[in-house]
Amino acid sequence: MTQFSKILIANRGEIAVRIARAAADLGIQTLSIYSEDDSNSLHIKKTDESAQLDGRGARAYLDIEQIIN
Repeated sequence: MTQFSKILIANRGEIAVRIARAAADLGIQTLSIYSEDDSNSLHIKKTDESAQLDGRGARAYLDIEQIIN
């Protein structure tokens, strides 16, 4: 069985919150990403760490190079 020390939640909204809660129940650390206009969103408050992406809206979440960096 693979053990995770931390997962990246590369989504936003309710699904991201649900993933964060499930990970917390399993004792897995979480990192969320968020666009400039999502800086007050619930999903970043439910994760252990968060990182802001450059850009606004869904386009920021689709920039794979930025997410990997």
